[in-house]
Amino acid sequence: METSTATNSYYIELEEKYGAHNYHPLDVVLDRGEGVWVYDVEGNRYLDCLSAYSALNQGHVHPAILKAMTEQAQKMTLTSRAFRNDQLPLWYKELSELTGYEMSLPMNSGAEAVETALKLARKWAYLVKKVPRHQAEIIVVEGNFHGRTVTIVSFSTEPLYRDDFGPFTPGFKVVPYGDAEAIEKAVTPNTAAILVEPIQGEAGVVIPPAGYLRKIREICDRNNVLFIADEIQTGLGRTGKMFAFEHEGVRPDMVCIGKALGGGFYPVSAVVADRPVMGLFTPGEHGSTFGGNPLAAAVSRAAMIVLVDEKLVERSAELGKYFLEQLAEIPSKHVKEVRGRGLLIAVELKPEAGGARRFCEALEKEGVLAKETHETVIRFAPPLIIDKETIDWALERIRKVLTME
Repeated sequence: METSTATNSYYIELEEKYGAHNYHPLDVVLDRGEGVWVYDVEGNRYLDCLSAYSALNQGHVHPAILKAMTEQAQKMTLTSRAFRNDQLPLWYKELSELTGYEMSLPMNSGAEAVETALKLARKWAYLVKKVPRHQAEIIVVEGNFHGRTVTIVSFSTEPLYRDDFGPFTPGFKVVPYGDAEAIEKAVTPNTAAILVEPIQGEAGVVIPPAGYLRKIREICDRNNVLFIADEIQTGLGRTGKMFAFEHEGVRPDMVCIGKALGGGFYPVSAVVADRPVMGLFTPGEHGSTFGGNPLAAAVSRAAMIVLVDEKLVERSAELGKYFLEQLAEIPSKHVKEVRGRGLLIAVELKPEAGGARRFCEALEKEGVLAKETHETVIRFAPPLIIDKETIDWALERIRKVLTME
């Protein structure tokens, strides 16, 4: 195996030559992380303000999660679901205690969790609601991001994700985000579920009008429809609540979770629901070789403990409010709006600002790593373990960049 003490450019050239060009990352090559900080191969230090799209809520290489991973890796890593293991039952129990749902189904990626929820919603429609077989409809919203499988991009409204990947999976109706009346009008006797992100992350931290989720809950209750919340990016403390739907005091029928469920060490995702819904799956209908493996379960158990013991939900609420307020006070001619919940924050730039990418590249030079989304939005989402002193350090550099010409 080739090792090198080469520069960022050396690794970038290798990646561009041998790797598929399906990402456009900032040109920094990271080789070490600790807490909220990451380091590149040339020894430069940066503050991580993306947290791997909220997969690193507990920070980089958290010692308690690392300990759980290394201890489990020395004993057993994979059994498949053909055999039982001693970590998965404990994970089931602890996830139920954390989320308040009776049952769960483990997968690996967030997209797999969403696919699981879609399948389960359709099965519920046929067995419980008695929708004619293969006629179930699921209502989704514009600007959604639930993954990149063929079925999921079938109902995306982003041309980049769709244009060259049809034909698409039928059975989905798309309505505007934030418009509960549009959802109501789209419901038919064949509607199985309504799938939404409580806050749209990839769309640019888009927060729906107050009461939107409550109205969805009411629509679902009136029409015997399942409410599915995709909390893969917003869940597990990111918005200042354990789940973003808690801001409106609602309880979905199914919740998709992932990212921070693996503590930044391992891909772990899940769908949680109560027994009348989750209990519909029977052996052989759905599964994953790696989903629920003992290494994933041990890592995820430790990741959940860190969230609770270190009060990361409360930290997100308190420090997110401070970070948001301070960002909003920056006197920048480039900024159109600052918005967010907890430590999921967006700075939207005016169209004439020249795009968010140049600001992210300038922030990189100042030692702050953030990523643009949808060309005009900079997302700030540091690990939830961040402290006020470090936020102030970041703000000093963000002010400098946002007030440049």
